[in-house]
Amino acid sequence: MVASSTAPAADARAREANVTLPVYGQLPFVPERAVGCDIITTDGRRILDLYGGHAVAALGYGHPRLTQAIQEQASNLLFQSNAVALDIRATAAEALVRIAPEGIARAFFVNSGAEANENALRMACMTTGRKKVLAVTHGFHGRTAAAAAVTWHSDKWYGFPAKPFDVDFIPRDDIEAAAAMIDDTVAAVIVEPVQGVAGAYALSGDFLRALRTATSDCGAVLIADEVQSGMGRSGHFFAIQAHDVEPDIITSAKSLGGGIPCGAVLCRDDIGLRFGPGDLGTTFGGGPVAAAAIATTINVIETDNLLDNVRQREAQICTQCITGPVQRIQGKGLLLGLVCDRPAVAVRDALLDYDILTGTSADPQVLRILAPLVLESRHVEHLARALDAIPPLAH
Repeated sequence: MVASSTAPAADARAREANVTLPVYGQLPFVPERAVGCDIITTDGRRILDLYGGHAVAALGYGHPRLTQAIQEQASNLLFQSNAVALDIRATAAEALVRIAPEGIARAFFVNSGAEANENALRMACMTTGRKKVLAVTHGFHGRTAAAAAVTWHSDKWYGFPAKPFDVDFIPRDDIEAAAAMIDDTVAAVIVEPVQGVAGAYALSGDFLRALRTATSDCGAVLIADEVQSGMGRSGHFFAIQAHDVEPDIITSAKSLGGGIPCGAVLCRDDIGLRFGPGDLGTTFGGGPVAAAAIATTINVIETDNLLDNVRQREAQICTQCITGPVQRIQGKGLLLGLVCDRPAVAVRDALLDYDILTGTSADPQVLRILAPLVLESRHVEHLARALDAIPPLAH
């Protein structure tokens, strides 16, 4: 445990507060640099980052192959538009469709998870000609117009005067409700195989297979939102692969570029080939630096056997970390929810006193783990010791 001054953090917060919108709650430290799974702060603390920059830092910080690829690409060709073909863009797209579920054959590059979901929903509506979208209760898909429209309980902050299509929500893991609600009026069903913001809640394989059956039967598009659960975080490249379900569209972002902002929509040929020049577009999507980061991140996950590491660390966390305030653990891979006997924010703050950064969720009792895929056994042991040291609730 490190006791240190919060003055640098307070100064940075005050400076940001003067010139940015006050829409984020911020923690009481300022990162100066980071290496591996550790953040080094301006006041000298070394904090174990089990939040991974909100599931972004797939390879941790300063991974030599990723930083080299970014530096070399930035030196050779920092940017070019989609008006020209790029070898590195082709390489990234080829890698993505290769690791995706069977049937996924094409990629459309964008800048973020919300933009990926926005375009996936547009593609589904244009493909089917229908005007209704179903999502799953408790899911989170983004803050843009269409993505927010299918986000559970977004009405309190939605802000737009109207939603772009009719929306309804299937109760999560309710197979009977899914079968009754999915019909030939539905353009798409969008689902997170592991609901991240909801507290790392893994939907059942039976439910996901029921969504696939019902959408196939009525000609609706099944969209797997893998923005948070994808790119190896579940122990599979995409979480839906654990259930042998083949969606029509997959969205990806966060860990996709290992820290470089990027997103992608992956789809089947029969959907992708419906679109031509002018139907979709983006200025920065598929830029060369982002493409280099995507291709390298996939390569490192494969060559360093990080999917195996994720599964091993998941098993270790589930064995060692049900201690102290943690009553049970849900989720998949390194997208885990530690269900606590008290508000998760109190556990987060207590762990930060032990130089461990974790996250909260929409469920006030669930602490989220979104650690880099390079997490080591010793890191989990540190977490377990810290949890065990948190005093029990007073009765």
